[in-house]
Amino acid sequence: MADLGRLADALRQHGGEVRQAGPDDVVDGVPATAVARPASAEGVAAVLREATAQGLATVARGAGTALDWGAPPERADLILDTTGLDRLVEHGAGDLVVVAEAGVPVATLLEAVGGAAQELVVDLPPGRLAGGSTVGGLLSTGASGPRRLQRGGVRDLVLGATVVLADGTRASSGGKVVKNVAGYDLAKLLTGAYGTLGIVVRAAFRLHPARPDRAFVVGSGPLADVAARARDVVASQLAPAAVEIDRPAGSDVAEVAVLLEGTGDGVGQRAGAAAGLLGRRVQDGPPVWWAALPGDLAGGSSRVEPVETGVSTGSTSGGSTGGVPRVEPVETRGVTLAKATATLTGVAGLLTAARDAEQRYDVGIALRGTAAGVLHAAVTGTPEATAFAVGHLRAAAPSPREGTVTVLRASREVRAALDVWGPVGGLDLMRAIKRQLDPGRNLAPGRFVGGI
Repeated sequence: MADLGRLADALRQHGGEVRQAGPDDVVDGVPATAVARPASAEGVAAVLREATAQGLATVARGAGTALDWGAPPERADLILDTTGLDRLVEHGAGDLVVVAEAGVPVATLLEAVGGAAQELVVDLPPGRLAGGSTVGGLLSTGASGPRRLQRGGVRDLVLGATVVLADGTRASSGGKVVKNVAGYDLAKLLTGAYGTLGIVVRAAFRLHPARPDRAFVVGSGPLADVAARARDVVASQLAPAAVEIDRPAGSDVAEVAVLLEGTGDGVGQRAGAAAGLLGRRVQDGPPVWWAALPGDLAGGSSRVEPVETGVSTGSTSGGSTGGVPRVEPVETRGVTLAKATATLTGVAGLLTAARDAEQRYDVGIALRGTAAGVLHAAVTGTPEATAFAVGHLRAAAPSPREGTVTVLRASREVRAALDVWGPVGGLDLMRAIKRQLDPGRNLAPGRFVGGI
């Protein structure tokens, strides 16, 4: 049990607050006993030092939009609320760099740098962005959207970070920081680690100039045909900003959407060439599913939307869905969300495996993501059937090097029926790093792969 008085004393001179946890202070079903909300990096260090001295397990929380991703922690004695770290520290427009504290909402950061016609190209799912997803949460989950194809993922965009380790030690690595630790690039190491190695308090990111002109090419067809055409566009000289595939649950048809960005007439010319590869026409706006996770378009009720075949010019509010009947679940509760990776040539096999698993195990599997091989799957079915279906998807890749399927969000029944992480390379090294940075397993124990 957390000693709130000692935690409050530790935080007192640094600003912030400590309180007893309430009914909503839960991490993926695991209740906390206390919540601390520091207002500075020094406050985070003081709280963690005291929490570790008390033997508490601490879990960081920002807006909580992905707090149920990964595995539930073994314990969550203390929730460390990072929303008090809400300062945009620096925007070096001339250097295309922004530095922000962990509690800054990503939407706030995007608005701030957008005034200088710049952007942080992360393309968070609309639901997370609208829910206030923070810089710390962005790094913790390592989630990236459609334009990772050309600009890279979050790990490629983060230049450096200042973190606090479990014992209260502050350490920094990478650009815009002054002290390194143990030879690690902490910014990249902590990206996607679900807060199990340290608490990010500040991060620096590489920005890109905003590209004023864009065009979309959207088409549909049989699974193998769409995968092949999408692969042709990715491998072409057209430099697409994104090539996304959407395969609704239960469908033998998928949709592909290509985004071209730039300035002037060149965008239209490249879009025309992409349309030639896809056999479709150009439109102004994205399809309705663009950048959203499968299952996130519920809108309160299930729906099937038969739409006319072909692609025509549209607005940024939507666009043709190319003849693909789309069935969206009523809500994300009860739907297992997984992240599937594959090689560029392995995407076709992943699409086929999803259809085969549906027919074999009586499940629904919606797949959506980049044609270069990072897709999300929404699996609907009984826990046992879902576990079998995930195993079937994993079998589509012969090794972790060529593809993985990790479960991000699932019920306890589904988690009990399968290994949410699946085969992972380098696990011994990852465990060694955990032992070095958090030897007492005080930070989100059990949330990451291998029980880290």
